[in-house]
Amino acid sequence: MTSREFGAAVRRLREATPPGSVELPSAGRRVRGLRREELGDLAGLSADYVRRLEQGRSHPSAGVVDAIARAVRAPRAEYERLAALAGYAAADGLVPSELGPGATRMLERFPDTPMFVADAAMNLLAVNRAFLALEHWERTGEEWEWNVVWRTFCSPFAAFQQSPADATDHQSVLVARLKDARLRYPRDTALVALVDVLRSSSRLFDALWRDPRPVTAYESSATFLRSDGEPVTLVGNLLAIPGDDLGALVLTAAPGTADAVRLAEVVDTATGPTVVRVGRSGPG
Repeated sequence: MTSREFGAAVRRLREATPPGSVELPSAGRRVRGLRREELGDLAGLSADYVRRLEQGRSHPSAGVVDAIARAVRAPRAEYERLAALAGYAAADGLVPSELGPGATRMLERFPDTPMFVADAAMNLLAVNRAFLALEHWERTGEEWEWNVVWRTFCSPFAAFQQSPADATDHQSVLVARLKDARLRYPRDTALVALVDVLRSSSRLFDALWRDPRPVTAYESSATFLRSDGEPVTLVGNLLAIPGDDLGALVLTAAPGTADAVRLAEVVDTATGPTVVRVGRSGPG
């Protein structure tokens, strides 16, 4: 990446930062966001150095990247991007696992649509009540039981069935996402361990890790078999949640179909809280 690209990213962050969010007065301003002098003061830099950075005339140290990100209170994904543009790994390299307000609102406002939120390594962080009503995510007691990739390749769900074509798309997306996470978070020891377990436990995963398939679609269809014996076939779409480096999987049925009617029946049986936090220790 060039210094010019890094500088443009810094300028966008500066102009997108509301003064009030960093405890500066907002009244009487004629420019968007922060002034260069204000960013410099917050980051411990001179206004002239900030100007040279934004113009691509100076290359920052890793410490400067960290200082700028802290100054504007950049979300984790923005910090990762700044570090990458400057040619550095992020300071701690850990996969973000905070369920932000945006992800929480998404789960709350679509209570009739089965949905989960996962981190960049595909560890489930939270699900909604409608997702649990599908009754397919049986517990195993294993360390990685809430990781979608591990469940797909090492401990498949008995109540989750896909055609060969849909399974291929599903597997391709999961391997691509995990590879991307591994590159962006090289110091995350849990992520390294997960990849090692997958490669040693699943020949298919190891083959795809070494020679990935192209990702043709970020959606696939699956049939869920509930305890009442009536199946429902849904399409899962993977959506990005910008800023928090999270993803949401949304399961829907085509309007007016028998599966849409069946999904409504399933959702009507759902009980408990709208949003359920999950993780290695299980729901809670």
